[in-house]
Amino acid sequence: MPDGISDESEDVVGVLTERIEARFDMGMDQLKAAVAAAPTANPDATDVVKWHGLLVEAQSVLERAEDDLLAALQTQPSEIDDPAMGLAHRVNAAVTARDGRAMVVRWLLDPDAPGKKDLAAQRLARLRPRTGPAVQTSVPHRPAGTAAPASAWRPARTAR
Repeated sequence: MPDGISDESEDVVGVLTERIEARFDMGMDQLKAAVAAAPTANPDATDVVKWHGLLVEAQSVLERAEDDLLAALQTQPSEIDDPAMGLAHRVNAAVTARDGRAMVVRWLLDPDAPGKKDLAAQRLARLRPRTGPAVQTSVPHRPAGTAAPASAWRPARTAR
């Protein structure tokens, strides 16, 4: 693959960590500290740090699943039983999760990635600073025993 990640057993997390460090010109620990200190200062860095953390977590889950499968296979006779097959499926699911998160990190690092320069991306960028929904999506909480204002349950009257 042209992005430095091969299909072999290369260290995906290590390769992407190096790309992140090169992109932001600082080590991951420094970048995490900078994002923690000022999460809104650089939204791109904040997104990359978030997804890198999810990637590291997924890699850890994958390694545990592989270790469990290997331990089960070492105690198996020549045929694999259902519990071992379940462990193999767990490994496959962990690989899928890890690879999906790696794809997100690669997309975040690529300024020319599809979807980053079109009209929809520009509109999304304008909305990005918003931290919550533009319109209230739930009924406001009232303390117990407090009556709702009369206008809250009746449509507004129009002037005649």
